[in-house]
Formats: sequence, structure tokens, C-alpha cells
Amino acid sequence: METQTNAVETQADATKLKRVFGLPTLIIYGVGDILGAGIYAVVGKIAGLSGTLVWASFLVAMVVAALTALSYAELGSRIPQSGGVACFVNRAFRTDWLSVLVGWLMFCTCLVSMATLSKAFAGYLNAFIPVIPDWFIILALFSVLAFVNFRGMQESSALNIFCTTLEVSGLLIVVLVSVLFLLGNGATAQALPIASAPSGQTVGWLAVVQGAALAFYAFVGFEDIVNVAEEVKNPERNLPRAILLALAIAGGVYILVSWLAVQVISPSELAASNAPLLDVVRQAQPNFPSVIFTVIALFAVLNTALLNFITASRLLYGMAREGLLPAWLGKLHRSRQTPYRTLIVILPIAIFLALSGTLQFLAGTTATLILAMFCLVNLSLLIIKRREPRSNGFRVPLPIPALALLLNLILVAFASRESHILALAFVGIGVLLIGIQSAVKKQRSHSL
Repeated sequence: METQTNAVETQADATKLKRVFGLPTLIIYGVGDILGAGIYAVVGKIAGLSGTLVWASFLVAMVVAALTALSYAELGSRIPQSGGVACFVNRAFRTDWLSVLVGWLMFCTCLVSMATLSKAFAGYLNAFIPVIPDWFIILALFSVLAFVNFRGMQESSALNIFCTTLEVSGLLIVVLVSVLFLLGNGATAQALPIASAPSGQTVGWLAVVQGAALAFYAFVGFEDIVNVAEEVKNPERNLPRAILLALAIAGGVYILVSWLAVQVISPSELAASNAPLLDVVRQAQPNFPSVIFTVIALFAVLNTALLNFITASRLLYGMAREGLLPAWLGKLHRSRQTPYRTLIVILPIAIFLALSGTLQFLAGTTATLILAMFCLVNLSLLIIKRREPRSNGFRVPLPIPALALLLNLILVAFASRESHILALAFVGIGVLLIGIQSAVKKQRSHSL
């Protein structure tokens, strides 16, 4: 009898993920996820909106992200499963189609983000080697990403660790050279206008919020901590702390880097630059080897684009396995065991978006899609808290998710009209696919 019990326990353990993440490891994982290519790509465009108050746009975005992070923290402690937003929405609304739509929007977010990052990659490479056309760089980048994705997760993970280290070192270089510049040119730096835009007009808070809607793109990643909930030791305690601490660390770095950037060069120069942080380094320390920072920036962008590519291919594979998309897409490569057929769908769409849209438009659309999903997260917590009150575990006051929902909606409203149109188009396509799937299932059930 005892042997049978042990066998059952062993079998149950075999279906569970091993809990390997402690609090310090989880914080590092979260910071690595957030501190990506976002600031390398969009800091110049944000400066074009909010001028010398670019740091305030990052601060507003961080506050909105922190409120949503609190909602994630409670949901993660209530539902410690590796399903993320889809699990939260399913628990709150108890409808499968909405969870599927969330998965589709996550896939679309990855696609648009990949296109955004390819534009940033082309900008940094062109700043160093201007003779290479953007379209060639974008095609070459996606070819490399597709090859690494095809090879498998082992190669992808090794590249990810290497690139994350470079990302952080690049931001540290910006901070160091900018501080040295300010120490040596204090009078020049202090002569910059306190709150001016590239047009020379005084920046108002509306412009700061508009910049925050774009800056939110740089904070994407904290929600991924919830996806490893089943691998976290004491998730009820460690998940909330790790999410908030990782966000605070990354947000502090972003605010510092963006403030230093507009002390070194003007917002108009940042806004016009295709490689904003490279221009900051060049202005602050002309003797610093540009090639070093260029390579760092390129790997930073490459890393985040790779992560988006991997996520997109796995989401598409999952949707195919669930019957939302043709089953043909759900086949794995015989030897590599990777969803290689998804590349045929992802590559042309991502390339089309990259070649047809501007960096600011693509980043804004990515942020809009993410903010829309975060609205669902906060709404889910409001519903769950009302339906399932609890007296233990991590809890946030009811006004927190309500305020987070409101602020997310405000940032969505401040996104560009073009970003709204593309985001709504993705939603429409998702609803259409779900409708087709439902109709096919009904037809099959009637024919049986």
C-alpha cells in the first residue's frame, strides 16, 4: 500500500514543474525581461513628444505599470499557473473565446514588436555603416532570427543570456559617459531649458502623458514573471515582491538614462536620430569607440527581437494545436523538434509591418495592444475579488485595479489614431478566426 502511495506521489510530481526560482533569482529574471531594447529604440521618439520632460513620461509609464503589476501580483498569487493573462481572463469571465482572443493579441503584439525592433536595429547599424539600405538589414535580421528559432531553445537561451548582459552594460555606459560629460560641462548642461519640446514650445502634461503611452513599450516584460509561477518557491510571497522590485529597478534605470540623455543633447536631436543612445555616447565622450556601443545596441535589439520571435512561434503553434488555426502549423520538425512551419506565417507579416511602418507607429501599436490586455487583467481582478473574496495571501485594495484600469484606458486614448486602427484590425481578425473555429466545430458535431 505504501509503495502504491509513493508511486502515485512520484507520478504527480512528474507532472509538476520543479520550483527553482527564489526571490533574488526571480528579480534578476524580471529585470532581464524588462531591461530590453525598448529604451534603445524609443527614447528619441519620446523626447520628440515630451521634450526635456522625457524622464517624466517614463515615470508616468512606470507608475501605470506598477499599478497593473500589483494586479498581476495578486492574480499570480491566487492563480499560480504558467498561463498568464489567458488564465486570469478565463477565471474571471469563464469564457474560452475571450482567453483565445487574448492569446491571439499576444501573438500580434510579438509580431508588431519584432517589426519595431527591426527598425531600431536598422537605425543603429545605419548610424555606423550608412551605405546598407534599411530593407536589406531588416531581411537579414529576420533571416538570422528565423535560423536561430529553427535551431531550437538551447541555442536561443545561450544567445539570450549573452545579449541580456550586453543590454545592461550598454545602459551603464550611457550613464557613465553622461555623468562624466555633466561633471566636465556643468554650465552647458544646466543651460538647457527646463521643460521644452523640439519645437521650442513649453511642454504640458498632456505631452508628457502622450510620451508615456509610447514609453510603456519599454516596460513590457514584468508580466512574464507570472508565466513561471509554477517554478517559483513560495509564489504567494515571492511573486508580488519580485514583480514590484524588478519594475522599480528597471524603471529607475530608464528614468536616469532618459534624464541624462536630454542633458547631453537636445530633444530635437534625439527625436531626429535613428540611433539616439549612440548619439548621446558620441556627444558625451567623442573618444569612446562608437563601434563598441553600436555592437552592444545591436545585440540588445537582437535579443528582444529573438524573444518576441520565439514567443510568437510558440503562440502560433499552440493556437494550431487548439484548432484555432490549420493543424498543419502545429507540426514539429523531425530532428529539431521546433515549430518550423510557423516561420512561414510569421516572417512575411513581420517583414511587411517593418517595411511599411515607422518606428514610432509600430512601437505605439505594440504599447496599445499591451495596454488593452492589461485593461483585461485589471478588470479580471475586479471581477475575481468581488466573486471570490479571500482573507489570506497577497491582496491589494479594490481601488488599485480600478485605478490601474482607468490609467491604462487613458494611455490607450493617447496613442496615435493609426495605432488604434491597426490594433482594432488585429482584434477584428482574432474575432473572425474564433468565429470560423466555432462554426467549424458546430458543423463537425452536427455531421457526427
